[in-house]
Amino acid sequence: MISNKIEERRDLALRLTRITKRFGTLTANDNVDLSLHEGEVVALLGENGAGKTTLMNILFGHYLADQGEIEVFGKSIPKGDPRAALDSGIGMVHQHFALVEEMNVLENIVLGTENLLAIKSQKNTAREKIRDLSSSVGLDVNPDAIVGSLSVGEKQRVEILKALYRGARILILDEPTAVLTPFEAEKLFATLKVLVSDGLSAIFISHKLNEAMEISDRVVVLRKGRVVGEKITRDSNPEELSSLMVGAEIEAPDISDPVLGEVALELENISTSIPEMRINLRKVSLRLNCGKITGLAGVSGNGQAALASLISGTTQVKEGTMRIFGEIPERWSPKVAISKSIARIPEDRLHTGMIGDMSVVENIISEKYWTDRFSRFGFLTRQASEDFSREVIKNYDVKCPSIETPVRLLSGGNIQKLILGRVLDESPLIILANQPTRGLDVGAVAYVHSQLLKARDRGAAILLISDDLEEILQLSDRISVISNGRLSKITRRGELGVKELGALMTRHVPSSERLNDAA
Repeated sequence: MISNKIEERRDLALRLTRITKRFGTLTANDNVDLSLHEGEVVALLGENGAGKTTLMNILFGHYLADQGEIEVFGKSIPKGDPRAALDSGIGMVHQHFALVEEMNVLENIVLGTENLLAIKSQKNTAREKIRDLSSSVGLDVNPDAIVGSLSVGEKQRVEILKALYRGARILILDEPTAVLTPFEAEKLFATLKVLVSDGLSAIFISHKLNEAMEISDRVVVLRKGRVVGEKITRDSNPEELSSLMVGAEIEAPDISDPVLGEVALELENISTSIPEMRINLRKVSLRLNCGKITGLAGVSGNGQAALASLISGTTQVKEGTMRIFGEIPERWSPKVAISKSIARIPEDRLHTGMIGDMSVVENIISEKYWTDRFSRFGFLTRQASEDFSREVIKNYDVKCPSIETPVRLLSGGNIQKLILGRVLDESPLIILANQPTRGLDVGAVAYVHSQLLKARDRGAAILLISDDLEEILQLSDRISVISNGRLSKITRRGELGVKELGALMTRHVPSSERLNDAA
């Protein structure tokens, strides 16, 4: 915690008064009041869809509130004007990246701060400033790298640096550590504490309650668009906050011992050569057994994307052998992977998991529209598609106005539930769960975990790729670490803790240490 005496704060930095925002019949924010003082960190908590990101988008000028006032350092600012928000000293690190993929890091960071001619003439100065910021924050990134070639974790670092580069006095952090390792998060927190001690104010949105407890002075909880609680952080605890968020206590999942079945998928000395991947697989050996969750930890960008791409069928084996239930597939593609009962929960639910402008029903059948279930003689069967969509919405408790709603209008948690329903409906035998709970609230996380455990207990072989070490430790029956395209030796549940896994994630793993799941 940064400070123990909120009552001794300096001037008021920000005040939101009676903010209300409606989308049709949905009230996203309902008479919300929120204040922030200089040198204070307020944690804004709530379930997915509670209205947190909508509120911050109103503050930053992306949305126009139906009613309410915004004051920054005692002055009212125009609503619905991002430039006015920037000029008043508000910076925002978005949960879903606001970056131009075709531009490099430097161009993304300075875009909108100067005209193009100035950018060209002062590129070296900007590059040095970015390098200095990168070093001080502990989020190293190459200023000349093309953003589209970066990993998810690296893109998040660019978002943080972009806000700091523009001299923000109020910093909105929307899930800033979702893709960071524990060590990177610690560095970020250390830097944030220094900045706050110098007068920076911050709103910290996170679903990691321990982080909120560590970094904030005060906590504000939203539920269904309303403020339902405000606590001095030191006077609260994660259990109380999670109950406020969901309106009930959340029980930890009951995890039984696994009943191991046959080998569902086996990779033997696999190497890949994917041009767009910064790190490919290097002599990787892996076995996934039915009835078991194999957890894979690692710093983002160390080969997880190459492994996920291979298993889901979007890339080919360069060297080595892949077997599915003992057979080597003659050809490999996403369609073949699906036909082999391989299902995927993708890392990026908005860009590779769903198509935002397409409707719920279109997205739900998108991976299997060609099967007999949804197609007859080359034509889609509309009734079957609609029935399946409504079934998923009901069974997975998706908050959704209708099956014709564009997916981009749903919260992250509800999009993830749609993907789960699409993936798990036909009881796949092999499940690739890549960052399945990234950016989700505690209630949604518990739900996703319960569904993965149910799939394991019915006999599915699951590969869980996650940056969240607590998630890896909680769910995994066996654990390995990926580093520089190689896998470490397997460990059993309980053999390693967060610190040990974190140390493995940041060191080079010798090529002789290949995953051998004979344990």
